[in-house]
Amino acid sequence: MKTNVKSYSSPEIEVRYDAARCIHAAECVRGLRAVFDPDRKPWIDPNQADAERIAQVIERCPSGALKYVFKDGRRTEAAPTACRVTVAVDGPLYARGELKVLTPDGQVLLEDTRIALCRCGQSGNKPLCDGSHERSGFKDTARVRPPPQAMAAASTGGPVTVQPRRDGPYLFQGSFVLAGAGGELYPVCAVALCRCGHSANKPYCDGSHKRVGFKSD
Repeated sequence: MKTNVKSYSSPEIEVRYDAARCIHAAECVRGLRAVFDPDRKPWIDPNQADAERIAQVIERCPSGALKYVFKDGRRTEAAPTACRVTVAVDGPLYARGELKVLTPDGQVLLEDTRIALCRCGQSGNKPLCDGSHERSGFKDTARVRPPPQAMAAASTGGPVTVQPRRDGPYLFQGSFVLAGAGGELYPVCAVALCRCGHSANKPYCDGSHKRVGFKSD
């Protein structure tokens, strides 16, 4: 997994930006352009706003490319009580919560509260999204059908692990809400979600990765 982290500081806060994770959702620019101005160099200047306001806007970043550290240690970003995985129209899976991404062999790759996961199969930074869905013309309505009964969860609290299977789907384990573009909300506890981009039952895996010869470790 690629990283390219740069830091920008004010007396109160340090802003960290990982260019390798940025997919240009532009929540930061819309939320606080005085600090996040892509037409300026450097494009991040945390001296231009209150530190608490900066932290609030950073927490909108769906990919986790932006992070913050208060220099007085007053607080850190807290994971939501319930995890949610949102299927984006023509785009990635946006996960928010107490998240742990594992390698296919079960090693911890990443622990975070905000992650954008590739589902077009074309990212050069798998399992993370790198914006390849736009270049590849990936299309999906992001409407979510009810999951099989065996996947349903009674609650949605606690940590969630995401394990990309070698040449296969994401295996999510832990109770969370799966959200679709039409307002669908389904509590699930264990589910395999497509990451090759070819399932006919998106966002669920239907085995198409085998048919199309999808390869990714």
